[in-house]
Amino acid sequence: MSSPAATGYAFNRTRNAYLATHLSVAETHWSRLLGLMGKNAASFPAGDGLWIVPSRGVHTLAMRFPIDVLYLDPNKFVVHVEQNLKPWRVARVSMRTASVLELPGNTLKSSGTAVGDEIEIALGQIAMNQITMNQAREAGTA
Repeated sequence: MSSPAATGYAFNRTRNAYLATHLSVAETHWSRLLGLMGKNAASFPAGDGLWIVPSRGVHTLAMRFPIDVLYLDPNKFVVHVEQNLKPWRVARVSMRTASVLELPGNTLKSSGTAVGDEIEIALGQIAMNQITMNQAREAGTA
């Protein structure tokens, strides 16, 4: 990905489901502009995500695969969704949106994520430790 290495996760608190366990952040002008341009689907598999901050909308110009997009308000509640947004499109702009979360196609369908859901985004080593603890708990080893 053109953004920094994965540093966190995105978790749907409403549905109790991870949306991304390898979350990268695009927070500079260039990283937000480039996003996933020029990448292929194999370089953005299930479990990956790109959080674009700040952002009020996205485009899929120069992309080669569809993505799911969550539009988040300042409190990280979902205010709009775009499912399987095809390449070479410009998605809607929302003034209620503070950031967007780009995910592999079909992530929203498989997680049941919808408008109104609360998304938890955590970054850094503490976030990665939380994922490890949750996975161990789910496996019955914690």
